[in-house]
Amino acid sequence: MSSNIEDDTTSSNNHNPVLKFLDCSLRLSVVPLSAATICLTVTNKEDDSMYGEVKFSNVLGLKYMVCISAICAGYAFLAVVASCIGCLVTKAWLFFVSDQIIAYLVVTSGAAVMEIVFLAYNGDQKITWSEACGTYGKFCNGMKVALILHALVLCCFIVLAVISAYRVFSLFEPPFSSEDVQEERT
Repeated sequence: MSSNIEDDTTSSNNHNPVLKFLDCSLRLSVVPLSAATICLTVTNKEDDSMYGEVKFSNVLGLKYMVCISAICAGYAFLAVVASCIGCLVTKAWLFFVSDQIIAYLVVTSGAAVMEIVFLAYNGDQKITWSEACGTYGKFCNGMKVALILHALVLCCFIVLAVISAYRVFSLFEPPFSSEDVQEERT
């Protein structure tokens, strides 16, 4: 039975070239988007003579986003290579679980950076934090662009998660409806 499911996965991937092309295209596009996010975030810094220098290594949320972006790029590259050589393509459930995990990680890191950007632009009056983007405008703009690129990576992984879910769940037959059960009894 398990070899039958694996055969079905391989044949369903080969019979739907549009889906396979979309899958590979999205995975390939994740690599430069993640690399651009990393590059932009790591090189983003600004110095002010009165308040000092701000850089990505001063903000834990930005470090987290850089780590998650590196994981995304590495995973997407390995997934494309595995698809091309066909070693893991028969394991649709592996891509399904991995795509879900990566998508959730991208959501968490994006949320962390979004909060940082919000606080940098608006501050927090309750704890007397003033906004920082008036002083560090270039740094804030860099964070915004990195966050947009990271959001594009998230969009790619949401679509990839749907594609991998379709591949996994198309291996199984739908459950019987009550009408089908009654027809079998008669």
